[in-house]
Amino acid sequence: MVVPRPGSGFRLGLIRSGHGGAEVGKMAWRGWAQRGWGCGQAWTLPVCGGSYEELTAALAPSRLLRRRFNFFIQQKCGFRKAPRKVEPRRSDTSSEAYKRSALIPPVEETAFYPSPYPIRTLVKPLFFTVGFTGCAFGSAAIWQYESLKSKVQSYFDGIKADWLDSIRPQKEGDFRKEINKWWNNLSDGQRTVTGIIAANVFVFCLWRVPSLQRTMIRYFTSNPASKVLCSPMLLSTFSHFSLFHMAANMYVLWSFSSSIVNILGQEQFMAVYLSAGVISTFVSYVCKVATGRYGPSLGASGAIMTVLAAVCTKIPEGRLAIIFLPMFTFTAGNALKAIIAMDTAGMILGWKFFDHAAHLGGALFGM
Repeated sequence: MVVPRPGSGFRLGLIRSGHGGAEVGKMAWRGWAQRGWGCGQAWTLPVCGGSYEELTAALAPSRLLRRRFNFFIQQKCGFRKAPRKVEPRRSDTSSEAYKRSALIPPVEETAFYPSPYPIRTLVKPLFFTVGFTGCAFGSAAIWQYESLKSKVQSYFDGIKADWLDSIRPQKEGDFRKEINKWWNNLSDGQRTVTGIIAANVFVFCLWRVPSLQRTMIRYFTSNPASKVLCSPMLLSTFSHFSLFHMAANMYVLWSFSSSIVNILGQEQFMAVYLSAGVISTFVSYVCKVATGRYGPSLGASGAIMTVLAAVCTKIPEGRLAIIFLPMFTFTAGNALKAIIAMDTAGMILGWKFFDHAAHLGGALFGM
């Protein structure tokens, strides 16, 4: 008699002892097949005395084949690797700290990744700062020369216009006349900064357009970890996300506009203001690269600090006051010292509410 060994696969047990041995073969095969096959399904194979149909059914039972097929499918699925989850790229950890300030836009959808060679990121901003500053002061010199030429012509044109107004019938309640009267009552400095304030208000309105959020973050916020480095150095000077931030900056600019234009002139003031925005942003770039604290910055605070520092340096004995506390006054020289000390401490200690490096760079440039 040949019997199957456990775990050796499919074998036949043959009994050559007549019809009586068939039943013994059935019982022997039933026990060995149940233990050897390991599927939990016992079946018998009639060797002697069975029909062809019984042999075929024994060799290919449907339930056994289905159970064995499911066993292999289950085993294959058990070793299948789970699909990897694609995690979104996280932004720089330092930009998380900048999100705590209400003066900058939310940057959840925009991730900034600093360059592996941070010093190289300052090369293009350096050349842009030097080139833009030279072009600004060169253009201011040409503009100043042309203004001196036009003043002589405008003097005679003014005499002619006054003579025509005296003989021309006047319109009462004309809105355009009221606007011209208000405009003429402004000082030269106030008329100069009116265009700057209008530009800041326009950019502030653009921040409220949802479809422009990515464009505004890319071109109107300065960050050395961003792909665009040069143009935001100037455009971020006219960009404000918070209404309080814009109102405070524009109020200070309006308050010091007459003094700074009387000191520098209209043409030189525009060159100083635009150059101050670029220079203060470059100082901010250097500080962020040196400390590794990357994050977006925006606002006209750096350029306004230049205006404030220039006026306080020229008129150190002037009396200043805080808008919310008008009863407390102090000299312009002491105010400048306090501002420089506060921004220096903020830059060293890593305060995130303001861009203290940009403030300090603008103040030094103004001095």
